[in-house]
Amino acid sequence: MPRSVNSVASRARRKKVLAQTKGQWGARRNVWTVAKNSLEKGLLYAYKDRKTKKRNFRALWIQRINAAVRMYDMSYSQFMGKLHKTGIELNRKALADLAMNNPEAFKAVVEAVK
Repeated sequence: MPRSVNSVASRARRKKVLAQTKGQWGARRNVWTVAKNSLEKGLLYAYKDRKTKKRNFRALWIQRINAAVRMYDMSYSQFMGKLHKTGIELNRKALADLAMNNPEAFKAVVEAVK
């Protein structure tokens, strides 16, 4: 009995990987083994950096809130502590947006906290 290889599925699998590495530099886009390794590494970075992005944005929001609150003679930690005590349910993203784009509203929040 002759050996049976599923070349249709194998070729489709390879074509899918090579299509995903389209636009990469050099052999990464057209050599199967290099492209496969490059794609795996790229997908790992994509997964990891989706988590890192959240971390970086939270740090940015904290810096913006801290800078805005310093103008009212408070530190970030004092402000957040008083904010939670007064029961104002605004997250860091919203507070940073207020501080950047709507200083009057942010001032009202600071006054309510004081």
